[in-house]
Amino acid sequence: MRDRRDTLKNPEQELRIFRMRALLAALVVLLLTGLLAGRLGYLQIVQHEVYSTRSEKNRVRVEPLPPTRGLIYDRNGVLLAENRPTYNLTLTRERVEDLDATLDLLEELLELTQEEAEGFRIRARQPQRPFQPSLLMSELDEIQIARLAINRHRLPGVEVEAQLLRYYPDAEIMAHALGYVGRINAEELKSLDPGRYAGTHFIGKTGVERFYEDVLHGQAGLRQVETNARGRVLRELGRTDPVPGQNLTLTLDKELQALAYELLDGRRGSIVAIAPKTGEILAMVSAPGFDSNRFVTGIDFASYRALQEDIDLPLFNRAIRGQYPPGSTIKPFLALAGLAEGVITPDRTINDPGFYQLPNDSRRYRNWLRWGHGRVDMERSIAVSNNTYYYTLAHDMGIDRLHAQMSAFGFGERVGHDVFGESAALMPSREWKRGRFNQSWYPGETLSVGIGQGYWQVTPLQLATATAVLANRGEWVKPRLAQLIGDESVPQELPDTPDDITIANDAWWDRVFAGMEKVLSGSEGTARRTGVGLEYRMGGKSGTAQVFSLGQDQKYNAEELAERLRDHALFMAFAPLEDPQIAVSVIVENAGGGSTHAAHLARAITDAWLLEEEAPDVEEVRETLESDTGTVAGN
Repeated sequence: MRDRRDTLKNPEQELRIFRMRALLAALVVLLLTGLLAGRLGYLQIVQHEVYSTRSEKNRVRVEPLPPTRGLIYDRNGVLLAENRPTYNLTLTRERVEDLDATLDLLEELLELTQEEAEGFRIRARQPQRPFQPSLLMSELDEIQIARLAINRHRLPGVEVEAQLLRYYPDAEIMAHALGYVGRINAEELKSLDPGRYAGTHFIGKTGVERFYEDVLHGQAGLRQVETNARGRVLRELGRTDPVPGQNLTLTLDKELQALAYELLDGRRGSIVAIAPKTGEILAMVSAPGFDSNRFVTGIDFASYRALQEDIDLPLFNRAIRGQYPPGSTIKPFLALAGLAEGVITPDRTINDPGFYQLPNDSRRYRNWLRWGHGRVDMERSIAVSNNTYYYTLAHDMGIDRLHAQMSAFGFGERVGHDVFGESAALMPSREWKRGRFNQSWYPGETLSVGIGQGYWQVTPLQLATATAVLANRGEWVKPRLAQLIGDESVPQELPDTPDDITIANDAWWDRVFAGMEKVLSGSEGTARRTGVGLEYRMGGKSGTAQVFSLGQDQKYNAEELAERLRDHALFMAFAPLEDPQIAVSVIVENAGGGSTHAAHLARAITDAWLLEEEAPDVEEVRETLESDTGTVAGN
């Protein structure tokens, strides 16, 4: 009997199945080989340019080269703003695989505090142009640089760059005038030219640095480098050098600026000095100041909050933004306005019983000397600072003519050419009050304007500018801070310079100047003690600005008031009288009458500028202030 197992085998059928499977396998292999060959052909031929470019980008990198920022000098070539070498840590987000892990590692390597780490992460996520590095940290020390170098393979997209960082040698005394640079923020990034600012992390924020940003910054360059797989630069393939920013020479005199700051002796206030003939700002001090270097790399939150909450407002630029009633400093300007309008003559007198009354009004507007000055003409009214004379003059002129005449001197206007952030302050008028309060103008308010009180507000720069115009006998030269841009002089005739002030009789200037000279040299002058020993002829006017209003029968007593409720002291002056070389305004907050404190500071500034070798000793000025305070009455 046949074995059953033999009947179950079918060799022919098995052979057919094997051949079919082999054929299918061969077809699959052939198909896959064709697909692979097609893909290789597509990548090598069709996509050759794309992948060639990508490969080149992995090997070749284009890096921006930031320009060197222009230096800033004072008028004598003293360096005020320089660039110091430092190491910065940057991060290019497009080259980072895991941003959070990278930041965690950086925080660990750099040993950052919690506050530093928070700022670190905020900067890492700020909007930035594609493939542009974000500045994470400046001024790395040697240990931090070493740690980053050792762990470079773990930090793709992170670079340590050697760059120049802005530094201010005299930061505190120059902070408000120069301003400072700081990190470019998201809003600024939107408006900046991406080509010009490629690789740049800092931009001018305030002051001269902000106004002359276009001049100081320069033009960014580029370099093409070959890198290895870890991103390390192997060689430079090509370069377009950056164009450095232009240097800037200012009109400021560093020594005079430092003296003015020292004279204020920590008190709140401002001193501004101008060369009348050229408009050059010789000194522009606001006190107290602050260390502007702390803002360059980014001030920490606690320190910034401390500056903001400081009751003395060190960040506030009093020289151009502080608004104060001008007090009696404006009486020479009002006298000229009265002469120009034909309301007074130099020899016209009034009788001062110690007060002035409006017609049909029982209220008495008092002179600072309660019993009055008797017969007063124009020159004496300036020398003794008689209020009654100017109440009368203001009432006779009216607010409309007062506003027009005072605006011609720059009051209520922005007067500087290149002074960033300047306030226009306020020269009040009928139209202003109607728009501000929807109220009519009252005659009593005109009287307040007549002695520099009420709504009238000026900045120290405005007061110094008006004094310079007065010293020039009405010729306007706009104040400016820049003397040279690169090697080119800034023109003296600047755009938008106001029209010169003309009056019918040139001799009237001399009569007003005579009254101002008597303020310092006359037997009744309110600042006669300041004028003792003058080696040149000087004209000036003191002023006292009220911090709060007194009632009609109230008497001012500084000793009974808190320090911050006491009057502000003001003084304006120019010298020499026959050929003015300097005009100065001084405002010292809560220092009392301007005839003492502010006047001595103004005298010290003019001495320093005109006598040079006999510059005043600050300690002597302080001793004089201590012995002189309260000895001369007047405002």
